[in-house]
Amino acid sequence: MYKDQNSNSKPPVIGRFAPSPTGPLHFGTLLAALGSYLVAKQSSGRWLLRIEDLDQPRVVAGSADAMLSLLDDLGFEWDGQVLYQSQRFERYRDILNLLGNNGYLFECACSRREILASAPHSGDEGPVYPGTCREGPKGQRAERSIRLRVDDRPVVFEDKLYGEQQQNLQAEIGDFVLHRADGVFAYQLAVVVDDIDSGVTQVVRGADLLSSTPRQIYLYHCLGIRPPEYLHLPLALGTHGKKLSKRHGPDGVINRENASSMIWRALDFFGQSPPEEIDGSPPAELLMWAREHFQVCRIPAHNRTVSFS
Repeated sequence: MYKDQNSNSKPPVIGRFAPSPTGPLHFGTLLAALGSYLVAKQSSGRWLLRIEDLDQPRVVAGSADAMLSLLDDLGFEWDGQVLYQSQRFERYRDILNLLGNNGYLFECACSRREILASAPHSGDEGPVYPGTCREGPKGQRAERSIRLRVDDRPVVFEDKLYGEQQQNLQAEIGDFVLHRADGVFAYQLAVVVDDIDSGVTQVVRGADLLSSTPRQIYLYHCLGIRPPEYLHLPLALGTHGKKLSKRHGPDGVINRENASSMIWRALDFFGQSPPEEIDGSPPAELLMWAREHFQVCRIPAHNRTVSFS
């Protein structure tokens, strides 16, 4: 069993916000920005910004600059330079080579169809990879992905909102991809390497990534590095019942005109009960109020529908 061990002396808090530049800032992304910012700043910690532009075909030109400009105008203060994943491919390759030299990786030639046909059952994120190519490529695809071998024992961690979590990677996920067959480095690899290199000690993000955390903790173990603490935030759902995101159109998109009301709504969504009289105050003043009054213990641990009509 892999279990994070508490230490009597905690390192300084370093949090981060890591949006993908696939469109404008929207309410769901604002929740992640606000939650990570307030939790870090309340601990007198640093708050870093990273642009996760790993998957270049999904990147919308100009959206990263527009998002950074808007966050700055709203009063979010980040520490250090902004990190861009698209500038770090050589670093990801170095870590892949390190893991490969230590025997953790193997090439996989399985197509999605082959995995689906041979998977023992479906897991949280689709068919569980059955280990087909562990002893050498057996699939029919010419292009190869690179997978990380996993063990048959649970990864256990304590989420600051959702409590103890555990997942047996072999039974529920299978050996997972760190480098895709199309040449793109996988999110699971990039996020861990970036957080390690930035010294991140606290990850605050949406609950849709809760099931990714055991894979990332396992990768930390393979690299011999202690993982950060985790706090996953409830998701804002659209009227369709799914996570609110950019692909659902203009509903919930943040701009300079509606930013104040959106920040107030985000604080209310987090159960912080912001006073009615500060609704409409400048965004920087709302952030100042939030830094003084925000309490993690008041955040409800369930997703909720948000309507902007």
